[in-house]
Amino acid sequence: MSARPVPRPTVLSEPFWAAARRGDLVVPECVSCDLRFFVPEPACPGCMARDWRYAPSSGRGTVYTVTVVHRAPGPGFEAPFALAVVDLDDGGTLLSHVDAGDPDDVVIGMRVRVDFRALTDRITLPYFVPES
Repeated sequence: MSARPVPRPTVLSEPFWAAARRGDLVVPECVSCDLRFFVPEPACPGCMARDWRYAPSSGRGTVYTVTVVHRAPGPGFEAPFALAVVDLDDGGTLLSHVDAGDPDDVVIGMRVRVDFRALTDRITLPYFVPES
């Protein structure tokens, strides 16, 4: 077990965490306007429709912006690390760690793919790594 804080799934987020445990990335997608968004909300942030579902993602994307965190935000985090907004190829964005070895090697425009890492027996975190 890690000393790092462990996400607590909610009714809205449990399907995301279940998919991550299987090694699949899913993102909320609005049935009314096709907007993909993250984090899961009760209503679509684009059109406020409550009818959305989780849609599969290829897990491939491009680093939109990145910062290197030099001070750990809490116990269990190893600093420095790269924290980036990733534009997913199939729509939507995720805020995630990008592990390229050296955090300074993560740059805007870098192509990345999802990589899953177990935090506990119930929580698997999506990270991103350089696309090979």
